[in-house]
Amino acid sequence: MGNLAVGGTGKTPHTEYLIKLLQKNGVNVATLSRGYKRKSRGYVLADDKSNVRQIGDEPYQIKNKFPNARVAVDENRCHGIEQLLKLENPTVEAIILDDAFQHRHVKAGLNILLTDFHRLLCDDALLPAGRLREPSSGKNRAQMVIVTKCPDDIKPIDFNIIAKRLHLYPYQQLYFSRFRYGMLTPLFPEKTNSRKVLSSLTGDEQVLLVTGIASPAPLQKEVESYTPHVKLLAFDDHHDFTPKDLLQIKEQFQHLEEWKRLIITTEKDAARLKLHPALDETLKPYIYVLPIEIEILQNQQYIFNQNIIGYVRAHSRNSSLSEGKDAHPA
Repeated sequence: MGNLAVGGTGKTPHTEYLIKLLQKNGVNVATLSRGYKRKSRGYVLADDKSNVRQIGDEPYQIKNKFPNARVAVDENRCHGIEQLLKLENPTVEAIILDDAFQHRHVKAGLNILLTDFHRLLCDDALLPAGRLREPSSGKNRAQMVIVTKCPDDIKPIDFNIIAKRLHLYPYQQLYFSRFRYGMLTPLFPEKTNSRKVLSSLTGDEQVLLVTGIASPAPLQKEVESYTPHVKLLAFDDHHDFTPKDLLQIKEQFQHLEEWKRLIITTEKDAARLKLHPALDETLKPYIYVLPIEIEILQNQQYIFNQNIIGYVRAHSRNSSLSEGKDAHPA
């Protein structure tokens, strides 16, 4: 799983979709990434005691959501794969390589390339003029291409136009996906245990939206569709919050109307905020996490799932998977 461009294309929610799909079909799945901005080095296999500093924010998020999945980090992907394949009870049957599209030393059996609807790889340019890490012809290595972050009002003709502009080969499958936002969940349930749907926000509620992601605009637009009173406090992707940052969050929050205010953040940012020693206790009851899931469009979800499960069954070391369940939608 990867992309040609720097910045966010939705790799983590798509990785989570695959984990959920594979686990539902009886596959012992592992993920491997470099663990961007972690403070450790070498191969680390996450467990229930791992923290963000040891494995990075995205692997920490995945391990918390899927405790039965093996989640590992290693800047040397080949070494990481070797270590995962040595695991037993149970053995690993499929490895999802997160952001490894440019790692030529690893020859993945199935390459899934993501490209943002709002900045298609065919419209982009190489760094520094654009955001591409390599020429757009690199897309030819992918067996599947997913156009991510599609708007809710995408028109049928848009699918055809994009398909033609991407110039994919017959062996490449094209899919489209969009984000689906889950329930607003308290980051500190011991402080407040009331989950609520995003649509329950009223027009007079004031939101401080705290993000450290590459592309906060779609999230901001989603929240603003329920209340116009949204203050975005955006930090860099994978930002390591400092005490000064947390003081800024507190000051911005205090400027909001006292009885109709809350803080919304992403799952990735929540991983870095939750255990921060400088987070003010008075803020904790107001912080909510907004989960993101993905939906495959054009009624292609079943086909996508079947293709993923079919590949894993055909190439798994565990032959019993060939008799597994159907690939029901995740």
